[in-house]
Order: sequence, then C-alpha cells, then structure tokens
Amino acid sequence: MQNWTLTELDSGERVISERLEHVRSVAVGYWIGAGSRDERPNQAGVTHFIEHLLFKGTERHSALEIAEIFDSLGGELNAATSREHTLVYARVPDHHLETAVEVMSDMVFSPALAELETEREVVLEEIAMYEDTPQELVHDLIAEAVFGDHPLGRPVIGTAEVISSIPRKEIARYHGQLYVPANIVVAAAGNVTHEQVVDLVTRGLERRGAVARGGANVRPPLVDAPAPQLRFQRKDTEQYHVCLGAPGISRSDRRRFAASLLDAILGGSASSRLFQEIREKRGMAYAVYSFVSQYTDTGQIGVYVGTREDNLADALAITAEQIADIAGGNLAPNELERAKENLKGRILLSMESTSTRMNRLGKTLIADSELLSLDRIVAEIDGVEAESVCALAAKLLDSAQLSAAGIGPSEERFVSAVARITPTLARAA
Repeated sequence: MQNWTLTELDSGERVISERLEHVRSVAVGYWIGAGSRDERPNQAGVTHFIEHLLFKGTERHSALEIAEIFDSLGGELNAATSREHTLVYARVPDHHLETAVEVMSDMVFSPALAELETEREVVLEEIAMYEDTPQELVHDLIAEAVFGDHPLGRPVIGTAEVISSIPRKEIARYHGQLYVPANIVVAAAGNVTHEQVVDLVTRGLERRGAVARGGANVRPPLVDAPAPQLRFQRKDTEQYHVCLGAPGISRSDRRRFAASLLDAILGGSASSRLFQEIREKRGMAYAVYSFVSQYTDTGQIGVYVGTREDNLADALAITAEQIADIAGGNLAPNELERAKENLKGRILLSMESTSTRMNRLGKTLIADSELLSLDRIVAEIDGVEAESVCALAAKLLDSAQLSAAGIGPSEERFVSAVARITPTLARAA
C-alpha cells in the first residue's frame, strides 16, 4: 500500500512526504541531482566544496546564525555528497519544521559562498585526513581501477590541486547550473502533512523568484567500463589495505535484490563467508567485508580486507575460493534463507527511523527509480532463488573481471598476492 504522497511544483521541483503520526519529529532533506560524476577534471571536488559552503551563510543568515538557529530548535543539520547527488538534511521537532525549511531553502538556493578561503583550508585538511586513512582511501583507488578516467573513478572529496585554486566564479557557475528547482527533490517523513510540506517549499521558492528555472540534470550514461586495472599506493602501514572490485549493476536492475543477498552471503554480515573464513577461523584480519554500490546506469561490487603482510596472499586466495564456490552453485538453502531474513530484518528495523524513511523517498526519486512498497521489497527478496545469486557471482566476480587496489609498504608483495587470483592483471602491472 502506498503511504507517501508526491507533488511536482510548477517550477519542476518535486516534493514527496510520508506521514508518521506516532512520532513528534520530522526529517526533511533537499536532494540535489549534482554529484562528483557531474564534474570535469578541472572541477574535481567542487560539488563537495559547495556542500561545505552552503553552511557558510546565505543572503539572510550568517554561518553563525544558521548554527544558532538549529541549536535553538534542538535539531540536527547536516549534508553529504556522493557520486550522483548532494543532500542537505535536518531532523527537528515537528513544530519547528517551518523554521528549518525556511533556512534550508536559503542555504540551497541563495548561499553567500562566503568565507571561501577559510573553507578551502578546511576541505584541504579533510583531504589530508583522508590520505592518512588507508582503509578509506583504498576505496577511491578501487573506483579508479574499475572505472578508469570516467568521473565515477574520481574521489568525491576532490583533489588538493583543484580545491586550492578553483575560483569563486567557477563555483558560483556550477551552483547556478545544477541547484535549480527542476533538479531538486524535497523529501520529508514524520509528523507532518503533505500539504504543509508543499506550502513551506513553495513559500521558500517564492521568496527568491529569481531562482533559475533550468531543467533536470541529464548525464551521459557509462556505455562500457574499461578493462580491469591495478592500482597501488605505497605507504608505510602495518597492514596492507586491499580491495578487489568490478562493475556492478544499476539501481533499477531487477537483479539488485540478488546482488544484496550475494553481498550478505559473501561478506556483509558476521555469519558471512569471508568474515567466518578469514577473521573468525584463521584470525587473518580484523576488518573484512564485501560491498555493493548502485548508480543510475552501472554499479560496483567488491571486497575489502586489511591484513598483515604474512597473511596477504592467503587472505586473497581464500576470498577467491569463496567467490568461486558461490559462483559454482554451492549455496546451501539455510545460507540463502539466513541472508534473506537478515536483509529483510535490517530493512524493516531501519524503517523505524524518520531519517531512513526520508532518505528512501528522496534517494529513489532523485534517481528516477521505482519507489516500491515495503511489502513489495520483502516479496522481491523472498522471490530470489539460489541459482540467481550464484549466476550473478559468476558474472560479476569472475576473476577476469576483477580490478585490484592496494595500499601498503611493498607493491611487489601486493602484486604477487594478486597474481594468485588473476595472473593476467598482475602481469600487466
């Protein structure tokens, strides 16, 4: 049963909401169809930079005033940037929603782009912090290995070279091009009526009638991913941080439910194969897991492991063995059933959060995906057969499709370990 309501305003801005009468809060988010894949190389990181600058004041409020307003509401205000969208979101007591939307609308449409030089330094420090966190940095390396020169292969956070030099005029131009109503979804969930949300969003637009009326962002699709590649960055770390990855499936692909179950079985839970075989049985790693990312037209699937040099080759060999075992059709009925119950349980429990419900509405709509009811999602998960999971593992995680990325003391040791999984990729290093 549909429990959400959608309205498209004359400006092209879409408003979607879900009423939850049993709570006293509202989560609201402005979803902008602007992500790092929309940047040119000489703009790398501008989307994330703008996310920071939205908090540095508007035509009506200073940065300090924005912070003081939300503190006085007892609310939360934050933002995030991904490869395909930017999100500005808040969670406030229901009687403070009007104030929250008023300020957020100003932030999104009328940022002053003030304190530019100070915020440059903040973002440069964030990049430096990221460089010092190899277990995070290796995920950017595997994206580069999988997608090559395509924008999906660049880090969302950007590069120090661009952030330190990009002029205000270019930042304002990018903002003016993509932060337009037709490229924005406002999503809300909590103790609120749809009519109230629509009224507040409309008033926010009317206050600034000069907002550009450009169209929704249309991206050129990724037609073919490049051949698998290898990336390595030398650092004097105690562990090797390694990702194996390959192109995945899009968020509209019907196989996405099978992909989520494959993730749960391979490395997405405490009972998963990689966690049990590498960590619990052999003590080779503290952190080992699989991951899936889904975009408009493609996706990514992969595995991460952080392990000491003596365990590196064996940990990767075990990973390859488990992938091959699933791809070969060796999936026990209780293993699939446990993964299904795990996935359904996590989804249902997450729906007790107004923020999660808002995220589901906004992310689905900004990506122009089908918004499924919870009953439909549960039915789709229950309908996945073992053969579908095994076939997906064989197709997506075939050794010939795998790219590899690593951070550690010795590239030679890394390449030698990778050679046990995919000799062709190692020879090309």
